[in-house]
Formats: sequence, structure tokens, C-alpha cells
Amino acid sequence: MGCNWAETTHAPPRHVPPPTSLAPGFRFCPTDEELVQYYLKRKVCGKPFRFEAVSEIDLCKYEPWELPGHSRLKTRDLAWYFFCRIDRKYGSGSRLKRATGEGYWKSTGKDRLVCHKAQTIGMKKTLVYYSGRRAPDVKRTNWVIHEYRLVEEDLEKAGVTQVQDCF
Repeated sequence: MGCNWAETTHAPPRHVPPPTSLAPGFRFCPTDEELVQYYLKRKVCGKPFRFEAVSEIDLCKYEPWELPGHSRLKTRDLAWYFFCRIDRKYGSGSRLKRATGEGYWKSTGKDRLVCHKAQTIGMKKTLVYYSGRRAPDVKRTNWVIHEYRLVEEDLEKAGVTQVQDCF
């Protein structure tokens, strides 16, 4: 006869989760390669996504503990994904803007290669959040960001002529 809930006309309305909520057991945990090859490259090239899993924000406008509220995916996971335009500290300089209202993101370690089929497709940089503005008030925190960028060849293929146009 089939399932009882499908046969009755008086069943209570089903709760449909919002489109940004994943069903229990499902996780959004792309690999470094997937983040660069699919998400970042599509974003830079202006191509659509099948599922809008990554929101675009200015990371420097928020403190790290405010970021979960800006994530497109509402999960209990402790990892969130964002697109953020690269912003220069000074218009003609090479230093990037990494300060927030209460602290700053500092690069740590060396950049790592992200490869696809033995070819470098991007780079991964790790940044740690420091609260405070100047010594001796600065304290290292446990907040970490992994920043991804395409290699120059992929940017040229996408028609991006200035790094300022990138995410």
C-alpha cells in the first residue's frame, strides 16, 4: 500500500528547511582543489553556481566571532566559507588590508601550492587573528583563515588584468 504519511490528506504540513540549510548528515567540506578549481575560478570568471554555498563579504568589516552569522550555510560546523575581494592598504602599494575594528589577520607560515593533476592551480595562505592594535596589548587567538588565490595564468585566462579585481 505504500507509506501511510503519503496516503493521508490530513497530514500536518511538512517543515521544509531553508535552502541554505543542509539535511542532517550532509556537510559542505570541499577540498582545497575544489575550492580553487570550481568555486574560486567560477566566481572570478562570473559563472553561476549550481548551489550558492559561499557568500561574499568584506572580512575586514567583521570580527571573527561575527562571521558565522554571515555564512550562507547555516550548520553547526566550525568552518565557514566566504568570497572576499582583495583590498590594498594603500592604493599604489602591495600590502593588503587585513585589519578589523578590534584586531588584524596576520599571515603565518609560507604559501602552499594547490594542485590539480600535477599542475599548480592556486595558492593557499594561512592567517591567524590577533586581537588588539599595538604591543603589548596584542594577543594571538585561535581564529584561523585559509585564503585561496588563483595563479596568475588562470587570472589571465579569465580576463582579469588587475589583482584588485580578484577574490
